[in-house]
Amino acid sequence: MAKKQKTQVEPTPQVVEQPKVETPVMETPKPKKDKWEIKNRIYRLKGNKKPLSRSIKSADIFYFDEVKGYEREIKYCQNQRTVFVDEMKGDVLRGRIIFRNGILNVPKNKVTLQKMLSLYHPQANKAWSEVSSKKQAIEELEDLNIELDAMLTAREMDIDLAEAVMRVERGSEVSKMSSKELKRDLLIFAKNNPELFLELANDDKVELRNIGIKATEMGILKLSQDQRTFMWGSNDRKLMNVPFDEHPYSALASWFKTDEGMEIYANIEKQLK
Repeated sequence: MAKKQKTQVEPTPQVVEQPKVETPVMETPKPKKDKWEIKNRIYRLKGNKKPLSRSIKSADIFYFDEVKGYEREIKYCQNQRTVFVDEMKGDVLRGRIIFRNGILNVPKNKVTLQKMLSLYHPQANKAWSEVSSKKQAIEELEDLNIELDAMLTAREMDIDLAEAVMRVERGSEVSKMSSKELKRDLLIFAKNNPELFLELANDDKVELRNIGIKATEMGILKLSQDQRTFMWGSNDRKLMNVPFDEHPYSALASWFKTDEGMEIYANIEKQLK
């Protein structure tokens, strides 16, 4: 009997899975969003300068572009969307930049001019600056508070100090003014120039100066013709020498604070009463 031959079974080939390679998707870079806020803007000359008109150079000037690494010529043109000369197209209509009474209002539709004044002009934030509405409100509130303080101080001020303060402003004219006229002019002075008024009101030398001036006007003291020496009016005895380049009554006020000067001041006060 014949033997059966064994059938050889071929081994099943192993399938090795290849790792999937994902093709990178190239994203289109998004354009940078312009953060410039579209709004009306006000620019003001620095230093509280308020000329009737002041023209600002608007051409033949340069801005250093840090991204490109070189200086670029800029020019303000009314019919262009850029201030950079190398980006301008077609004919150009050059514009003028003029501050009136120290102020320049630039509406929101003139973005090119705004950017030139805020970002690119070499005098930006040096000769002028943009007025922030919040900052302006703070400054106006501060000014109003100073004016209010000055007016209240003037209203409560006694007549002697009022005379001393107004003598700095009006000179010897105050000697002829009634108390009502003096108070009226004091309030006007406080309203129109509150900072100077408060400075004078808090300066102890102002009242001392006034006493010295009144004493001289009444003949209690004498001031030499060269305004270098104070003397007693009754006997011409020298009291003090005025230092060189110093106002005589300011020097007298300082001298009144010395030991010798305090005795003379007390004597003068008695004679003025």
